[in-house]
Amino acid sequence: MSAPVTAPGTDLAAPLPSAAGLALDLTGRTALVTGAAGGIGRACALRLAAAGARVRAVDRAADGLEALAGEASGLPGELEPRLLDLTDLDAAETAAAGADILVNNAGLQLVRPIEEFPPDVFHTVLTVMLEAPFRLIRGALPHMYGQGWGRIVNISSVHGLRASAFKSAYVAAKHGLEGLSKTAALEGAPHGVTSNCVNPGYVRTPLVERQIADQAAAHGIPPERVLADVLLKDSALKRLIEPDEVAEAVLYLCAPQASFITGISLTLDGGWTAH
Repeated sequence: MSAPVTAPGTDLAAPLPSAAGLALDLTGRTALVTGAAGGIGRACALRLAAAGARVRAVDRAADGLEALAGEASGLPGELEPRLLDLTDLDAAETAAAGADILVNNAGLQLVRPIEEFPPDVFHTVLTVMLEAPFRLIRGALPHMYGQGWGRIVNISSVHGLRASAFKSAYVAAKHGLEGLSKTAALEGAPHGVTSNCVNPGYVRTPLVERQIADQAAAHGIPPERVLADVLLKDSALKRLIEPDEVAEAVLYLCAPQASFITGISLTLDGGWTAH
């Protein structure tokens, strides 16, 4: 999972070559991935299906789910697209019933100063990124406890461990997710259920790409300076992380070798939190 340091003069946004993935057989396991139509969620859904899992791919974007199903065709596992808006909390909890693996990934972002941040957007962000994961975990645990095995992986962020200006809702939600994950780890341990966070820095996703204009306006700099001067300023490794790299970390936490890992925050931040 390690990657070489970007050489001087290299395009900071350019993807690195992919490496061989972890060998793991999840045949017979059912995984649910939220926000599966794109970015990290898409990578996780495809990676789990490649390992043989039956994947419930949850998203509110019908076109993205249709494209994902096409990409998953021919993989060892099955991929079932499920159209769902996570603000429907009762439906979210119901959708998680029977899942062996739960990947809470769905998220949204708005970059604004607190005094300009729309309260309705703050509420929606907390609903999708904190309350919905609680309801999904609540829906999945009875089955996991009943069989004595389960894996909960919460896609947090370096912003679950560090704050950044102009991201009050996102940072609040991710900090809350960290606490929820640790509580689930403590309660799940006697039942063979682990719960962990994966904390990437800035990932090459549409969510990050859409931030560039907002970040430029918030910081008063040209959009072309946002990547180096804002997004990667605190990262020792000067590149974006790839969604596939995050998916490999998620898969590892489902492996037998990770059965003693619970309640942690696995940072994939390029050295951001080393400061």
